[in-house]
Amino acid sequence: MHGGDLSAVRRRFAQAPRPWIDLSTGINPVAYPVGRLPPETWSRLPTREAEQELLAAAARRYGIADRATIVAAPGTQALIQLVPRLMPRSRVAIVGPTYAEHELCWRRAGHDVIAVLDIADASSADIVVVVNPDNPTGRLIAPPALRAVDAALLVVDEAFIDFLPTAASLAGDLPNNTVVLRSFGKTYGLAGVRLGFAVAPARFARRLRDELGPWAVSGPALEIGRMALGDEAWLQAAAKRLAADQERLDALLIEAGFTILGGTTLFRLGEHPQATRLADVLGQQGIHVRAFADRPTWLRFGLPANQEGFRRLTTALSRQVPQKVWQTR
Repeated sequence: MHGGDLSAVRRRFAQAPRPWIDLSTGINPVAYPVGRLPPETWSRLPTREAEQELLAAAARRYGIADRATIVAAPGTQALIQLVPRLMPRSRVAIVGPTYAEHELCWRRAGHDVIAVLDIADASSADIVVVVNPDNPTGRLIAPPALRAVDAALLVVDEAFIDFLPTAASLAGDLPNNTVVLRSFGKTYGLAGVRLGFAVAPARFARRLRDELGPWAVSGPALEIGRMALGDEAWLQAAAKRLAADQERLDALLIEAGFTILGGTTLFRLGEHPQATRLADVLGQQGIHVRAFADRPTWLRFGLPANQEGFRRLTTALSRQVPQKVWQTR
């Protein structure tokens, strides 16, 4: 399940007003202010010292005591592709519906994959994969239920967990059979930096590190990640702003006839009987949302970045609902 690629949408709706508003991703629309980086971050190879400083910042942010268990990578996607290649052929259960790259990567690596609707249905699998909270439904599985998974490997993708209480994550108290994936770009609005982390038992972490090889994370990414992960004040302010914007978006979607099925602080999943048509209508207005071919009544909305984004979304949706309905709801 992907979002964020505007190229095809721009071609399809060539006459749409500009600039485009991309609500198809679950990325913080107000990015961390990077500022000016030291020139040497661009001109020299990434240093071991800079990597260690990043890992120290990530360990503090995620509550990890043993830095040997955390691995930095050029984006979580790289880890999603790498982990299946390190495991022998296995029976893999993926709890869904969820981010499609997990299933694709395990199948591509030669594993036998089944999709299950509930973690309780994964009991026969050697490997269990969970996105927690889920993308796109926002379903959250409590840590005790995850710790009870009796599998050779449990992969927990925590890409959208940063705005939940620390206790929701397994990263700080890692079970011996578990690999946790953490995303940087979504929370900090810097997806283009390409930075992510795996938290794994030390032996498996070494294997990941060896496979990634030297200089896996760029110098600018090391510096930006170190600064952002250490900025607790910014994160708290972002959480407050995003929570208010999430409530505002929910109210707007409900007013337009959607049922809110779930989501996270960074995106909302709505159901509407005319979702496919509404996605086209929004596209004609220069607003890109995430549609699902296998769930034609679903649309996923990221958060608008500002008042103008909310205004354009409100205007586009209000044209599809009788005016008297908007006035009386």
